[in-house]
Amino acid sequence: MTSTPAQHPLSLRKPLAFFDLETTGINTRHDRIVEIAVLKYLPRGATRSFEHRINPEIPIPPEATAVHGIQDADVALEPTFAQIAERLAAFFEDCDLCGFNVRRYDLPLLQEEFRRSGISFPVDGRHIIDVQTIYHQREPRDLSAALRFYCNRNHVGAHGAMADVRATADILFAQLQRYDDLPDDISELEAVVHPRDPSWLDDDGRLVWEGNNVILSFGKHRGKKLQHIMQHDRDYLQWILDGSFPESTKAVIRDALNGVFPERPIP
Repeated sequence: MTSTPAQHPLSLRKPLAFFDLETTGINTRHDRIVEIAVLKYLPRGATRSFEHRINPEIPIPPEATAVHGIQDADVALEPTFAQIAERLAAFFEDCDLCGFNVRRYDLPLLQEEFRRSGISFPVDGRHIIDVQTIYHQREPRDLSAALRFYCNRNHVGAHGAMADVRATADILFAQLQRYDDLPDDISELEAVVHPRDPSWLDDDGRLVWEGNNVILSFGKHRGKKLQHIMQHDRDYLQWILDGSFPESTKAVIRDALNGVFPERPIP
């Protein structure tokens, strides 16, 4: 842990903790942290840092190692999350939180690790700033912007259906030429661009396998079995069915409301 003078444009009333996780995968409920880094900015112009590798107690998949370079042997002698949880929670105490894609990924996964360790990590009263959200709000990310970036031309006829289709095709072809690691095989390309966790039942991971049980990974029944919810709060499942959820989610819920529950496929 270090403390150095820090110049920044923020007006801080309490510490602001930037943090990032390296993990075993992208499932915020089931995957584990293998490395955490926190940089805390104090209101009076100093920083403190916390950085630690962590033994996740489960194998690190090769696809995760390909992202962050951390292998099982690298963390075999490191402490588990439970062993550093109290110290880490104390470091985060009274801090607002900041990171890139923290709301959807890093923060839920971190909270799950604390929960497993029996340590309270409340977020009520904390301000949470997701830098990715600012980026998406302020920088053009529409089709016209993509065509200028990848193909160096303006989108003539924007929002005409055929013009948009041709522009989209040209962008994909330009991306394949620019990024050597993108495969040209469609099934392989989908696996790279839209990786799907094997525990997911639906497209967004709102319903996941835990053993042979279907578990909700969101909302007030997060972590509960689908069959339990069916028995005790059928109205909640009807709310999902009536809401703006993906069809892949609704299909499972619709079957459950009709008394049909999925069986986990044999690998």
